[in-house]
Amino acid sequence: MKEIKAIIRPNKLSALRDALVALPDFPGMTVSKVEGCSAPSRHVTRQRIKDELTDYSPKVRIEIIAPDAVAEAIFQRITEVAQTGHYGDGLVWITEVEKAAFVFKTMPGPV
Repeated sequence: MKEIKAIIRPNKLSALRDALVALPDFPGMTVSKVEGCSAPSRHVTRQRIKDELTDYSPKVRIEIIAPDAVAEAIFQRITEVAQTGHYGDGLVWITEVEKAAFVFKTMPGPV
C-alpha cells in the first residue's frame, strides 16, 4: 500500500476531486485546510527573507491510502490537474505504508 499526500491550491480541489473519483478503484481521500510558504530561493523576485517566511498562503492537504496498483495513477492525476504553471502550485509525494485498516464499529443485531 502507498500513502499519497499532496498540498495544492484550494481552487483546484473541486476539479481534482472530480478527476480522482473518475479513476477505477479510487479509495477516497481526506482533505484538510493548511497554510504554507515556499522557500525564499524559489521566488523570482527577492523580498526580505523575514517577509517571505511569514507570508503564508492558504492551501489544501490531501491524504490518500491506496493499493500499489492505483497509487501511480492517483499521483499522475494530481500532478496533471493541480498545476497552473506558477510557483506555489503545491507538492505531491508517495510513501510506503506498512499496514492500514479501516476503523469502524458494527451495529449489534436484533436482540
